[in-house]
Amino acid sequence: MKDTQAQLEKLRKDAAECALIGDLAIDSKKRELFTRLADHLTVLASQVERVIADSVKHN
Repeated sequence: MKDTQAQLEKLRKDAAECALIGDLAIDSKKRELFTRLADHLTVLASQVERVIADSVKHN
């Protein structure tokens, strides 16, 4: 479970970094790319969070 929690934290951190890069990007294509990456990583983190919550409920 600790590995899963660590992965969740990494996904959240990576999403925040991508969002920051997107905000700072001058090129519109790079801004769009990093914003999409941040959104995707946020969705993945939410899915991992649900798996953790389901695992806790079933234990």
